[in-house]
Amino acid sequence: MNKLVINKENLLQNVQKIKEHAQTNLPDDKGNPVKIIVVVKSNAYGLELKQYVQFMVNQGFDFFAVSTVQEAVEFRKLGFTQQLLMLSSTGIKEEIKTLIENNIIITIGSKETVDAVCTISKEMPEKKIKAHIKIDTGFGRYGFVYDNREEMVETLKKLQKEKNIEIQGTFTHFSNAYYDEKYTKQQFQRFINCIEVLKMNNINTGMLHVCNSSAFIKFPEMHLNAVRVGSAFVGKLAFQNNIGLKKVAKLESQVAEIKEVPKGFNIGYSNAYRTKKKTKVAIIPCGYINGVDIQVGRDMFRPVDKFRYIVRDIKDAFKKQNHIVNINGQNCEILGRIGTFHVTVDITGKNIKIGDKATFEVNTTLVNSNVERIYQ
Repeated sequence: MNKLVINKENLLQNVQKIKEHAQTNLPDDKGNPVKIIVVVKSNAYGLELKQYVQFMVNQGFDFFAVSTVQEAVEFRKLGFTQQLLMLSSTGIKEEIKTLIENNIIITIGSKETVDAVCTISKEMPEKKIKAHIKIDTGFGRYGFVYDNREEMVETLKKLQKEKNIEIQGTFTHFSNAYYDEKYTKQQFQRFINCIEVLKMNNINTGMLHVCNSSAFIKFPEMHLNAVRVGSAFVGKLAFQNNIGLKKVAKLESQVAEIKEVPKGFNIGYSNAYRTKKKTKVAIIPCGYINGVDIQVGRDMFRPVDKFRYIVRDIKDAFKKQNHIVNINGQNCEILGRIGTFHVTVDITGKNIKIGDKATFEVNTTLVNSNVERIYQ
């Protein structure tokens, strides 16, 4: 049976390293330590929401964030009462009401959302509506566009007229903090400029936060009042981290079948691989539905990105591709195309038998939700 095994010792080390990194920097402008908002979107980055949140609550965290209404409601259904921020803005009244009814901090990022929230505040005068303001500093998703400040000010003034609406924070999201230092600093300055304009117009901005995991590590001067940390806790970053974070999970399966196939034998779909000699193979019931060897990020459309893809494909065509699974401490090469639920592995000359443990390095967010998550 397949399972995603989460190493609690590594996860705890990441927690400690992240706390240390937050504490080594100056406190905010009120003398308070930087607040860590734990992002638990995508089923807690694939680590299973209930177990992961409970682990983090046990480590002293009391502020969490998600990306969808469904995630937010599930968080409450599981019995967690900690502060919860819904990071995405929505102008859909039914969704806003659901969030408010579940005591979830909403994000407001448009005139339409402001209008909807003000209407709901009159319909639900007994409810305290807590909100963070989202400013789009150059990501192109949710939020008030940074250079339309007059409209932003006038719109947000409507919120302040409603006594049961409380602005508790203001934030933005970086688009390329893991790679583009210049643009990240530009986004940060745009945010600070907007905050100054809001404060000049007596609009409460509350807690300020801009850093995702990458920016949290790379730009400590941008920590402000709070930081949003998600992928860093699970050791998943797009750059080499320098604070000692470890990967926390591996996908485990077992060898289900072993056989010998002759020279010139086709392996997998499309006959993409043919054996060069008599080969002993193991079949393991794990495939791309569990994130095995799945590459993400090939979704950019700039000419320079397309060119990079072409260059990489040409290089890959002329070099041996080693897709590896570890079986009982032995690295074995995956042969042919990876199937939905299975891979075929070369175990020639190795002492491997049915039932032996096979371990894969995977992107945890891509592991099928039906796979059991085990913390040990």
